[in-house]
This record gives sequence, structure tokens and C-alpha cells, in this order.
Amino acid sequence: MSETKIALVTGANKGIGYEIATGLGALGYRVGVGARDNARLETAVEKLRAAGVDAFGVPLEVTDDHSVTDAAELIERQAGRLDVLVNNAGISGESGPGWVQDPTELDLDVVRTVVETNVLGVIRVTNAMLPLLRRSASPRIVNVSSGVASLTRQADPNIEIGPIMAAYAPSKSFLNAVTVQYARQFAGTNILINAACPGLVATDFTGFHGSRTPEQGAATPIRLATLPDDGPSGSFFEDDGAIPW
Repeated sequence: MSETKIALVTGANKGIGYEIATGLGALGYRVGVGARDNARLETAVEKLRAAGVDAFGVPLEVTDDHSVTDAAELIERQAGRLDVLVNNAGISGESGPGWVQDPTELDLDVVRTVVETNVLGVIRVTNAMLPLLRRSASPRIVNVSSGVASLTRQADPNIEIGPIMAAYAPSKSFLNAVTVQYARQFAGTNILINAACPGLVATDFTGFHGSRTPEQGAATPIRLATLPDDGPSGSFFEDDGAIPW
């Protein structure tokens, strides 16, 4: 089996996910580019290869069981194992003016849709990829979260945390809680799993509002994806260090 490390990044056809794929590729990883849109997937893989990244496409819709199973089988055929899984794919859900999701008027279908992608999708992909990750000498899982997932920050009136996002923010808090449960389950093994906040990055996800570039947003996920064997697990990080839950 090749000694080249293998990574899968979901939602990697654009934005932060694309830059995570770029960064891991620059470090010598062979990168599976996960995306649900085949045309965008092919374009991203071509761009990455042109930039010198050993990339291959992984058609992947994280909300679909069959798609996730097919993705795991594809990686099995392509590489035989997986060293890094970055669960980056996510959605914000429909919102009102000012990117607000008012909890008093919230459509429950919006909540279900956001949780299906941001939480259940992560569980679905992670569990499908675990047999491949267990074949790695140093498997790493990174769940791309958000600073708005911090209940400590959300509850502090002196901290500016952005608009009320009653579907998106709790979905990321849920994701963080699930990350901790995985870390507990993996205790005593070589699997490290952590949550990463990329910060407010100017991408189409944020309507290109934000002070950070996609490259800057990718920095913490890449660091967590390449942790040494004695690195942390079950924690929540941004560029400046740990974030309070």
C-alpha cells in the first residue's frame, strides 16, 4: 500500500473546502475532492491537478446513504485506506433579511434540512469512512464547525457573535457535541477528532462578507488534519487556540 497519505474533504469544490484540499495537497497528500455537483467537481479536480495536487473526484451527497456508501467504495478502490477525513460540507439554511433566523418564526423544515446536512451528514460520512480510517497509522478527523457554535460566546451579551441564526448556530453546537462523543469513543486509539472554526470567511456561503480569505479559513482545519500522534482530541479550535464550548 502506498505511503502517500490519503485525505477526503467534503464540500471541496469551492471556498474553504477547496483551500483545505489545496493545502493538504501541497503537503503531499493525495486528496479526494468530495462534492455533490459533478460539473463543479470535475472543474475543481482539474484546477487542483493543474496546481500540482494529486487529486481525484469523489461524487458525494452527504445526505444520501447510497452516495456515501459509493464514495467509501470509490476510495477503497482508489487508495485502499483513508488517513484524513475533513467533514467540511455544510449549509446555513434559509434566513430572513440580515441573515437572521428568528426562532419565534422558524420553519421546522429549515431546521431539519440544516441538521440533516450539518450533523447527520457528518455522522453518515464518518461512519462510512471509519473502516478505511482504521487502516491508517495516524487517522485524523476534522469537523468544520463555526464560532457561532460556542454557547459560551452566544450567551455573553458583551461578545459580538453576529445575527441570530436559530437553525445554523445550534446545528454547529450539535456537531460539536457529536464530535466530543466520537472522541470519547476513540479514547485509547490512534484516531484523533476535533472541531475547527475557520472564522468569518468571504465566500458565497457568507455572501462574500467576511474579513478572512478562504486560505486563512483553511489554516486551522489543515493544522488539525496533520496533528502529531500526541495531539489533542475532542476539542474545538480556531487560529488563536481553543474556543470555549
